[in-house]
Amino acid sequence: MENRIIAEVVELLEHSQTKGITKIKCMILDEENKNKLLVRNVIGPIQKKDILILPKIDAESGTHR
Repeated sequence: MENRIIAEVVELLEHSQTKGITKIKCMILDEENKNKLLVRNVIGPIQKKDILILPKIDAESGTHR
Protein backbone atom coordinates (compact mmCIF):
# COMPACT_ATOMS: atom_id res chain seq x y z
CA MET A 1 0.00 0.00 0.00
CA GLU A 2 2.76 2.43 -0.97
CA ASN A 3 0.48 5.03 -2.56
CA ARG A 4 -2.01 5.15 0.33
CA ILE A 5 -2.04 6.91 3.70
CA ILE A 6 -3.80 5.54 6.79
CA ALA A 7 -5.07 8.37 8.99
CA GLU A 8 -7.37 9.01 11.97
CA VAL A 9 -9.81 11.94 12.05
CA VAL A 10 -8.94 14.27 14.94
CA GLU A 11 -11.14 17.31 14.17
CA LEU A 12 -14.05 18.31 11.94
CA LEU A 13 -13.33 21.81 10.63
CA GLU A 14 -16.14 22.78 8.19
CA HIS A 15 -19.19 21.17 6.63
CA SER A 16 -20.85 22.19 3.37
CA GLN A 17 -24.57 21.42 3.59
CA THR A 18 -25.20 21.79 -0.13
CA LYS A 19 -22.45 19.49 -1.42
CA GLY A 20 -21.98 17.12 1.53
CA ILE A 21 -18.25 17.87 1.76
CA THR A 22 -16.55 18.06 5.17
CA LYS A 23 -13.11 19.56 5.78
CA ILE A 24 -11.27 17.50 8.39
CA LYS A 25 -7.94 17.46 10.20
CA CYS A 26 -6.45 13.98 10.41
CA MET A 27 -3.31 12.41 11.89
CA ILE A 28 -1.23 9.97 9.85
CA LEU A 29 -0.86 6.54 11.44
CA ASP A 30 1.71 5.10 8.98
CA GLU A 31 5.25 4.53 10.26
CA GLU A 32 6.87 6.82 7.65
CA ASN A 33 5.11 10.09 8.65
CA LYS A 34 3.52 9.07 11.94
CA ASN A 35 1.70 11.85 13.87
CA LYS A 36 1.86 14.34 10.99
CA LEU A 37 -1.39 16.34 10.60
CA LEU A 38 -3.20 16.77 7.27
CA VAL A 39 -6.23 18.81 6.29
CA ARG A 40 -8.41 17.05 3.73
CA ASN A 41 -11.89 17.28 2.21
CA VAL A 42 -14.05 14.17 2.44
CA ILE A 43 -17.47 13.33 1.04
CA GLY A 44 -20.11 11.53 3.10
CA PRO A 45 -20.69 10.92 6.80
CA ILE A 46 -17.58 11.28 8.98
CA GLN A 47 -16.88 11.64 12.69
CA LYS A 48 -13.94 11.96 15.07
CA LYS A 49 -11.75 8.85 15.49
CA ASP A 50 -12.78 7.41 12.10
CA ILE A 51 -9.91 5.67 10.29
CA LEU A 52 -9.41 6.67 6.65
CA ILE A 53 -7.35 5.27 3.80
CA LEU A 54 -6.40 8.30 1.69
CA PRO A 55 -4.60 8.45 -1.65
CA LYS A 56 -1.09 9.91 -1.37
CA ILE A 57 -0.42 12.96 -3.54
CA ASP A 58 2.95 14.35 -4.69
CA ALA A 59 2.91 17.32 -2.30
CA GLU A 60 2.54 14.99 0.69
CA SER A 61 5.11 12.44 -0.44
CA GLY A 62 7.86 15.03 -0.62
CA THR A 63 8.57 14.67 -4.35
CA HIS A 64 8.85 17.92 -6.25
CA ARG A 65 9.05 18.34 -9.98
